[in-house]
Amino acid sequence: MLEHGFTLICPVRDPKSSAAQTLSHYAATVAPGRLSVVTAKLDDERALTKVLKPFRADSLVSCIASRSGGIADSEAVEYRANHNLLRWASSTQVKHFTLLSAICVQKPRLAFQFAKLRFETELAASGLSYTSVRATAFFKSLSGQLQRVKRGKPFLMFGDGLLTRCKPIAESDLAHFIRLSLESPELRGVQAIGGPGPEITPLGQAQLLARLTQQPLRTQSVSPKLLVAAASALSVPGRISARIADKAEFARIGHYYATESMLLWNGDRQAYDAAATPEFGSITLEESYRAQLAGTDKQSLGQQAVFR
Repeated sequence: MLEHGFTLICPVRDPKSSAAQTLSHYAATVAPGRLSVVTAKLDDERALTKVLKPFRADSLVSCIASRSGGIADSEAVEYRANHNLLRWASSTQVKHFTLLSAICVQKPRLAFQFAKLRFETELAASGLSYTSVRATAFFKSLSGQLQRVKRGKPFLMFGDGLLTRCKPIAESDLAHFIRLSLESPELRGVQAIGGPGPEITPLGQAQLLARLTQQPLRTQSVSPKLLVAAASALSVPGRISARIADKAEFARIGHYYATESMLLWNGDRQAYDAAATPEFGSITLEESYRAQLAGTDKQSLGQQAVFR
């Protein structure tokens, strides 16, 4: 957005995070006077309003998401923080609100999905021009096992590795799409978006990584039923403990991603439709893997680091 002439206000939750530090560096060196970085507690409407009071904006982009998908965290971030941002936008001069959502909300079963949909419904009824970007998988969610395979260890997958498919998208291509949503009237409302395709399965990822790392194809299968059993076992004690309830929710999240594709859902056919899933951008997963192996693209894996 800086490259295309925007002036930005960036509220960050944690000023010590690497992302916030990078933004502060940009503010001082790349775009002095065009980038303001402020610390804001987004789930506290009064505190947020106080921090943003000196600023005015034409558009608002929300890329926030709960870090874990836990029940309370989902309510606080996916819904409450976005609700507060919308309240501020509606009371000022903001004309357009772009929300980064996820394609998985089309078949909701999890707390964070219901929280996202709750806010999306509120956003649609707000009267503001809006775009809800329902993105497919990011490259980082498919990169956690790259170094593992490079070391000759088996690629971990659920079932036969053919249970799910996705059209992953590069973060830079997604950023480009989000910027376009601020400028293009045709990108209003709910917009599902994937990468340049074709769709890929976990087994396809294993085969691609084996080829790029010049390792023999080795896979190790895990049954998704284990996650169902874990969620079931934790559900009763989870009624009296929020911590255990979150663990049960994490098991349900794991099962969801182990068994549901990140593609457009065809309600008439009751099936995922790769051909109907919109494609955008030019960077392929293979190009990202090659760059990561060459050390020219250092993906911040976040939760995906557990697969190492």
